Amino acid sequence: MSAMLQDEREDAIRMIRDSAAGIAPRGGDRRRVRALRFQAPGFDPAVWRQMGELGWIGLRVPEGQGGAGLGMGAFCALAEELGAALAPEPLVQGALSARLLAALGATAPLGRLIAGESLVLTAWQERANSLDVPGTPEAPRLFLPMAEGAQSFLVPVRAGDSCSLLLQTAEGAALALEPTQDGGSFGTLRPHGGERLGTVSTAQMEEALEEAALGTAALLLGVMEQAFAMTLDYLRTRQQFGKPIGSFQALQHRAADLKVQIALSRASIEAAAALCDRAAIPAAQRRAAIARAKARAADAALLVTRQAVQLHGGIGYTDEADIGLYLRRAMVLANQFGTAALHRRRFAAAQPEAEA
Repeated sequence: MSAMLQDEREDAIRMIRDSAAGIAPRGGDRRRVRALRFQAPGFDPAVWRQMGELGWIGLRVPEGQGGAGLGMGAFCALAEELGAALAPEPLVQGALSARLLAALGATAPLGRLIAGESLVLTAWQERANSLDVPGTPEAPRLFLPMAEGAQSFLVPVRAGDSCSLLLQTAEGAALALEPTQDGGSFGTLRPHGGERLGTVSTAQMEEALEEAALGTAALLLGVMEQAFAMTLDYLRTRQQFGKPIGSFQALQHRAADLKVQIALSRASIEAAAALCDRAAIPAAQRRAAIARAKARAADAALLVTRQAVQLHGGIGYTDEADIGLYLRRAMVLANQFGTAALHRRRFAAAQPEAEA
């Protein structure tokens, strides 16, 4: 990448981070998040519209189709900020649907989605811990985040090496909801037809899901970073034996270990995003980079947030303590678009033996 293009990429990422601070500031309080927990639909439709107005939902959609046409580096930077703020709005899932609708040239539903006027969720998953898209016509579609707030569902139906995408309205849909640890919900949808919008190849479908996995890794990075920052503040202010507990060497060592995990996760995610933004990258190389990033982020986020709760002492285990919100969010995000174990297997399959 030339120095000029690199500068433009970094400027775009800085602008995205700045715009995120207006809606989802890292250092803001968690009152909005708490007010939305276990309440339908689990997120704020007004904030979703704001995200559309800012161009976030269509960040990866080409400019010619009404999107921002930015790369995965910018998208991951945005996801990181939203993860740090615990924003419950399903941006990664909305962006996945926008990417597929753009590939189909489905102008009307795409326009409403990227404007934040509707939420379209892609109902692709038929079994736990998988990135495969069997596309069985009548099979229940699982783990749809914030499904109660969706206006329609994009349902892939497999036909050989391609997937037909059906747009099914939420009205009258057979949808079962289950609460999640973080106060949101997962929906299970039983498809019943819908409007056929067109066909995408399985390669396009897989690439879109891999980008969603990388976006989820970036959300996890934001979650663990903010949990760690809150924990450092606590260690500096909590007094024991007349001095801050952060001065105790044993706790300093634990904090240093967590900082290393966060740094390694950031390096993996940024490297994968930069690779995705390069042209003509072999699919296996891309898959390996994304799998490494998601596996590392999932493991690290759970480690960091669990340790953060422990380092807060007894208060950290109460529901009133904000640090617990980060652990709950990490527990939900860690398994979305594949667990760490799945992505380790995908990495091993994609990575040439000589480089393993």
